[in-house]
Amino acid sequence: MYDVIVVGARCAGSPLAMLLARQGHRVLVVDRSTFPSDTISTHFIQQAGLSRLKSWGLLDRLIATGVPPIRRMNFAYTGIELSGFADPIDGLTEVYAPRRTVLDAILVDGAREAGAEVIEGFAVEELIHDDNGRVTGVRGKVVGEEQQKEFRSRFVVGADGRNSTVAELVKADFYDVVPAACFVYYSYFSGIEWEFHHQTDFNHQQIGAWPTHDGQMLCAVMRRKDRFREFRANAEENFHAIYDEIVPELGQDLRDNGKRDEQLRPMLYPDNYRRRSNGPGWALVGDAGYHKDPFTGLGITDALKYTEVLADKLHQGLAGERPIDDAVAEYVAHRDEDSRGSYALTTSISELELTPFFDSVFRATSRSEHFKSRFFTMLGGGIHGDEFFAPDQLEKLYDEVDFPADKRLLSPS
Repeated sequence: MYDVIVVGARCAGSPLAMLLARQGHRVLVVDRSTFPSDTISTHFIQQAGLSRLKSWGLLDRLIATGVPPIRRMNFAYTGIELSGFADPIDGLTEVYAPRRTVLDAILVDGAREAGAEVIEGFAVEELIHDDNGRVTGVRGKVVGEEQQKEFRSRFVVGADGRNSTVAELVKADFYDVVPAACFVYYSYFSGIEWEFHHQTDFNHQQIGAWPTHDGQMLCAVMRRKDRFREFRANAEENFHAIYDEIVPELGQDLRDNGKRDEQLRPMLYPDNYRRRSNGPGWALVGDAGYHKDPFTGLGITDALKYTEVLADKLHQGLAGERPIDDAVAEYVAHRDEDSRGSYALTTSISELELTPFFDSVFRATSRSEHFKSRFFTMLGGGIHGDEFFAPDQLEKLYDEVDFPADKRLLSPS
């Protein structure tokens, strides 16, 4: 009998298991994958996420793998240029974009070392319920075997991503759904050495590039979904053409010196959503319960942040300090409130055009070194979006740079 069974062992599941096991709870983690293994990802971890890894004793392990630090970012939104970096957050002056083959293996190892039991290559097929409908365990099979196995627990958490089996089995409904606007193609290139770039032009297309492991750059392009079929017909040439159009010097360098080391990978992301993430004996964490467009690169960081909150609430319940379902409900409320601003920002700018509000804010920010620093610190998690976009702060920004003429643009609505 386990205290908690976690379904999914990547950047939400393994940290949850590790934190609970460190507090003396008996935890089982299962995942249909084996590790190390890859998964579609932005790879990007903001300072707020790195701060969690640091506090858990895992950041030094990640750095030791040779992942290169990123200490400058170059953003461009339809002619608005923002370059710089965040102020130090928890002493961190850089960010990283590790390969998931590396990051996820570190997290799985961390869970095991904390005392959690990990079963790789195990696919959950059913949830077990008691007579009152409370979830009390899982049934499933080791991949390739016929015999089903059963595990019981006091609580089950689905950390199994966008296509969560747990979420489907508990029939977790969606809310706050915003249709996805774009598709992404990306791959890994050697032979080029660039800074971080994230640039959008006036034709609803975007490039992103940042360094990752093994001397490679992750290079990506994004376009509106209605152009996917056209793009896919000649993906290689269209990929390069977008770089040529947005930043010609990068496009030329990519053609002349870049060597694509892996296949081009398409990402047709699902809609942005939240799902009902708690119920009798169960919860959802990470993309299983909350997903937004990769445009802002917050997925891994949010998974680490809200996993920490869920671990604390589960511990309160398992330790008998309060009813566990009540505690977990607070985790969901905190997640939804804390992520409200970043969700709205992401779903807006991932349309690859700026509303008058965001155009004014970003254009004014580009003219102020102080507010550029605050902008990057917001992205890094050092200040909340509500603070950056607060009307009194925007008034100070607009007065400092004498822009825009219409000072009424102090809120998105």
